[in-house]
Amino acid sequence: ARSPAAHAQLQQFEQAVERAQRELGFAMPSHRLPWTAGHAALDAQTFAEWLNQQVLDDPQLRWYLDYCCRDDYGAGPEAVSAWAGLHYFASRHGFHPPGSDTSEREPVLTWPQGNAFLSEAIAAPLQPQIQRGRTVLHVETGKHEITLRVWNEAAQREERWQCQQLVLATPLFVAQRLLSQAVPALNDAVALQRHAPWLVANLQLKGPMLQGLGVAPSWDNVIYGSQALGYVDAMHQSLKPVSGPTVLSAYWALPQVRRGELLRSDWRHWLTEVLAELTTVHPDLPGLLQQADLVRWGHAMSIPGTGLRGSRALQALRRPQGRIHFAHSDLAGYSVFEEAYTRGCETAVTVAKIASTK
Repeated sequence: ARSPAAHAQLQQFEQAVERAQRELGFAMPSHRLPWTAGHAALDAQTFAEWLNQQVLDDPQLRWYLDYCCRDDYGAGPEAVSAWAGLHYFASRHGFHPPGSDTSEREPVLTWPQGNAFLSEAIAAPLQPQIQRGRTVLHVETGKHEITLRVWNEAAQREERWQCQQLVLATPLFVAQRLLSQAVPALNDAVALQRHAPWLVANLQLKGPMLQGLGVAPSWDNVIYGSQALGYVDAMHQSLKPVSGPTVLSAYWALPQVRRGELLRSDWRHWLTEVLAELTTVHPDLPGLLQQADLVRWGHAMSIPGTGLRGSRALQALRRPQGRIHFAHSDLAGYSVFEEAYTRGCETAVTVAKIASTK
């Protein structure tokens, strides 16, 4: 049971989010609203510092906010900015304490293949123009055109491509490595960035797990107190009347100090860690496991640390840099599909306008 003091803190945080929405304004994509001195003040401090100033120290509230930051940003309140911590709630449906009326919350849409559904729909009408199996090795910016050295994976040979305008929809640190000529704003932005190491484990089960007492499993299941991010059940939305085999996708945003461990340790080490987290609530899971596929991402997400979102470097990169145009969620300072999608659309409009005047 929650104490009156703990419940008061939940209400206090709810009011703080509502005040931020009302007085400063938050949106997704974030650049659709002006960046003000109030936003900059939040961006200059960590979310943990801001929470301490508000005397929001209830353990359950702090764990939940820590989980939200790790889930969306790859790091906890001690690493992300107060702007990012409030943006998580204020740009969406706010914060609502347990038991409050959430009937006005916007619905959530999901697809069996996740965001791949959206990517496939975007790519569908462009199939003739999409060149698969190519790896860009180098980008050379000339006076009249841009030349790309590209490796054709199928033919195992190098190709040279030329264009008048180039959109680099890659993480900024990748763009920095590709470009032959230094872009000062790009170098400054990359120097500010920190990235979260990420582990994804897909666990194929031969049958349904035993269900205990309490709340029934959801599509996305999170274990209170865990440093992992829980798991998604691929068959949760199945219309079959009887539960059967399924795949659990377990996620873990690791502390940056564990990046080396993620690189060096083999799958046995990480599978042991994943199962140790999940068996606290599903002790029968190891006996049901048929196959485990683990993927490690050394630089999975850009962490919105202090000073990143409001930096002059990111602001500059939102404008064309000569013939180069940057289009990636990195330009928003954090990794969310809506930011990447909108940036891509806006960049396409810019390039189309340039092409139409020539």
